[in-house]
Amino acid sequence: MTLSFIQLAQSVAGAVIAIVALLIVAAIIGYLTAWFYAKSVYTPIIKGLEAEKEDLQNQVANLKNEISKLNATIANLNEKISKQEADLAKKDKELQELKKKVKG
Repeated sequence: MTLSFIQLAQSVAGAVIAIVALLIVAAIIGYLTAWFYAKSVYTPIIKGLEAEKEDLQNQVANLKNEISKLNATIANLNEKISKQEADLAKKDKELQELKKKVKG
């Protein structure tokens, strides 16, 4: 076993295997380092954006409530307008009748 390892270490194939293994280990170390760095940098930013998103969602909910209240107010005002128009039409008819009586 030791003899075959020594022969492998002294051959070209052994050097290639060692270089490839070292490159794979270096790639793994580089990937993990970049991942931990990115995680440490972007985690606070992501948390801030999530808090901002939550605030915006609350604002949207408040605006939806406000819209529903305003729509109710608009409906109420439209009813008042229709009543006023009906009264106006009634008053116009009375006015026309009075004008006819005055002329006649």
